[in-house]
Amino acid sequence: MFDNPLAQFFGLLSYCLGIYCFYQRDDKRLKISLFVLQTNNCIHFALLGATTALFSSVLSVIRTGLSLRTKSTIVAWLFIAVSFFWGLYLTTIWQDMLPVIGSCIGTYALFCLRGIGMRLAFLISACFWLANNIYVGSLGGTLLELTLITVNGRTMIKLYRS
Repeated sequence: MFDNPLAQFFGLLSYCLGIYCFYQRDDKRLKISLFVLQTNNCIHFALLGATTALFSSVLSVIRTGLSLRTKSTIVAWLFIAVSFFWGLYLTTIWQDMLPVIGSCIGTYALFCLRGIGMRLAFLISACFWLANNIYVGSLGGTLLELTLITVNGRTMIKLYRS
């Protein structure tokens, strides 16, 4: 797990970016910070050699950028289809599908949901990414998803109360 300190550095940077990201109550600021986080994740997973996680992160950067401009359900389903079928193509073992499923759920959340519903879908997506990060040996990614699950849950409760 610790044989690539540069990869772990970017994973820990993702951890910090992720905490900032999910404290956002405003949907647009959440998406902008998510864009930065996912760009950093691309570097992290590339350095780890985690191909499907890298692919899912690259698509996540593109889809998050587009979600700032459109709420098109067609675009959402197009990204979900591309993610799923390319993920199947790249998969060599079943664990490789964990980030793909997480990305598909995240895509649906970004384009089709708002508020608490969007954050609940992100929470479910984070569970798949958590399993992936444990599997690929990402210290920062594992800490990130555990924290995001907690922070996102807390933010959902605050949004519900207000």
